[in-house]
Amino acid sequence: MHTHHSAAQPLTEYGPSALALLAGALLALMIHCNSRLAAYSNPLTASWLAHAIGLLTALLLWKARRRVPADASRPPRWAYLGGVPGALVVALAAITVNSPLALSGTLALGMAGQMLLGLLSDRFGLFGMPRRPLQLHDALALPLVLSGCAILIFGA
Repeated sequence: MHTHHSAAQPLTEYGPSALALLAGALLALMIHCNSRLAAYSNPLTASWLAHAIGLLTALLLWKARRRVPADASRPPRWAYLGGVPGALVVALAAITVNSPLALSGTLALGMAGQMLLGLLSDRFGLFGMPRRPLQLHDALALPLVLSGCAILIFGA
């Protein structure tokens, strides 16, 4: 039996992966722009300016949205602290991009850190995530990424 795939299915099937890829590219662009700004001022000033512009952008997007569903629930209180690591990412990346690590080393090590925290969150159910036992491919992924980081930073 042949099933007909609608035009919306690729978006549903590949949409989250495409959005994650776009987010990674935007993260690289953000880190590059902020590090250039930090080179002309300092990492703290660059971080403040980046977050001020981000706040204005978020406010514009918030104003442009249609409306919140009536059944929307409130997030947990700790979810409001997401800006703290965001500010640290901007400031620390502005410092490391302007170091011998450069942009590729900063992003590679950042990805390794994201992977490690993701694996820990999956395993122990941190931040309200469902617990998921780690599997062989999980155990192999992190050393491979760290090996790639070493090649980027130190050369082959």
